Parts: sequence; C-alpha cells; structure tokens
Amino acid sequence: MAEATANSLGQHALHPHDAAIVAKAETHQEHPIKLYLVVWAWLFILSTCSYLVDYFGLHGYLRWSLILIFMMLKAGLIVAVFMHMAWERLAMMYAIILPPILVLVFVAMMVLEADYTLLTRIAFFGPGP
Repeated sequence: MAEATANSLGQHALHPHDAAIVAKAETHQEHPIKLYLVVWAWLFILSTCSYLVDYFGLHGYLRWSLILIFMMLKAGLIVAVFMHMAWERLAMMYAIILPPILVLVFVAMMVLEADYTLLTRIAFFGPGP
C-alpha cells in the first residue's frame, strides 16, 4: 500500500540496481595510514630543515628564500593530504589554489613597482628632510 501511495505521488520505489548505486555513492574512501605517516615524516623533515636555517645562521635573501620554500612545501603537503585537496576535482583545486597564487604575483608586482615609485618621488620632490 505504501508503495502504491508513493508511486501515486510521482515518487518511484528504488530498484535493486538503483539501491546499489546509492549505496556506492554513500561510501567514503579511506586512505591508508602509511600515507599519513609518510606525510608526517616529510613535514618533520621540512620543519627540521627550516630550523636548521636559523641554526646555521644564514642571513639575507638565502635565509628568507629557504624559509619561504620550506613553508610553502609544508603548506602544500597539508592542503593536499590532510585537507584532501589531492582527491578533489581540478576545478575545485583551481578555485582554492589559484587566488593565493595570484595574490603572490600581485605582491611581487607591487614590490617591483615600489622601487620605481620611490625613485620617481626622490627625483621630483627631493630626498626629503
């Protein structure tokens, strides 16, 4: 009776084939623990390298370049594995990863433009007080 009532409302009962598709869609994927341990080990190695930059007393652009490289590698591993970005669709990756990359490009453009702006101000307004 319930099936007849549901069908009279325009709803259809699930066939065994449809139920299998729904059950398959509702299952979630579990990743092996080895993957998480390997990523954890890489994070530990990269953090150690980051601390060694300070320990060896590197200065200048080399220091900041190494620290930023290690930071970006660690952030990439965390986003890819622990936030499951590696298993997302390409469009989702572009929507999340592309804006920060563009912000970095615009910051680099502003850094390059800052020298030009400073030199222009000095040329037209003088060196200042």
